[in-house]
Amino acid sequence: MPTGNFDINELKRRMQGATQALKHELGGLRTGRASASMLEPVQVDAYGTHMPLNQLATISVPEPRLLSVQVWDKSMVKAVEKAIVDSNLGLSPATEGQVLRLRIPELNEERRKELVKVAHKYAEEARVAARHVRRDGIDHLKKLMKDKAISEDDEKRHETEVQKATDKAVGEIDQALAVKEKEIMQV
Repeated sequence: MPTGNFDINELKRRMQGATQALKHELGGLRTGRASASMLEPVQVDAYGTHMPLNQLATISVPEPRLLSVQVWDKSMVKAVEKAIVDSNLGLSPATEGQVLRLRIPELNEERRKELVKVAHKYAEEARVAARHVRRDGIDHLKKLMKDKAISEDDEKRHETEVQKATDKAVGEIDQALAVKEKEIMQV
């Protein structure tokens, strides 16, 4: 039975995109633990252009509260150091040759609560994105029905699929938020 040109998988893929974006944003939120992903947003002025830090150095986590940045090119050490300091991550590197050591300070209660608020904001933006995808899907179905490309039964059935996909995406978003919140509040 032809169902017009409605593709539930395309909607699911777009909702998955919202979830992935949230996980990426949450990964950049600092907890009390060291994580190489903390330095993902750092851009270095190198070789006349802006480059991600991970294209100039190896980032490792030798201890739970320490990041080690091994810069490959000796001439780039100062640029990498400056980029980390300017990144507003609150980290100050201790440089030894081509290795920068970054101590991750303990988070105080107030800072933890701020980070949880930021995480909630990211999660809400992701939920809104998923709901926009749902709205687009429902609008598309209504148009297909109006154009007589699908039957009313097909429209209702697809609407249910869209809602299920939305509920699943929002569930994943809430789950990711809960995990991050627990991680942030853990002392």
